[in-house]
Amino acid sequence: MNRLKKLLGIIWIALGPLAMAFLFLQAIDKVGLAHSDIERMNTILQWGIILFIFFPISLGLVVFGFYAWKGEYDQLENPD
Repeated sequence: MNRLKKLLGIIWIALGPLAMAFLFLQAIDKVGLAHSDIERMNTILQWGIILFIFFPISLGLVVFGFYAWKGEYDQLENPD
């Protein structure tokens, strides 16, 4: 089980930056599709909020994955 935790830790470390890169590329794509200036500003505002909210979440994934990879969760008690 500890090997699985370490493997998932590496996956979570990679998932955080990949998710942010995907969201950033989507934001660029959606802002580029806006036609008028007002529509472009609304789209920029919406994606700015989305990126602002999901940045700490992706950072948390990286930190959680780092601790899992280092073995900080190896000694958890069973809830029996």
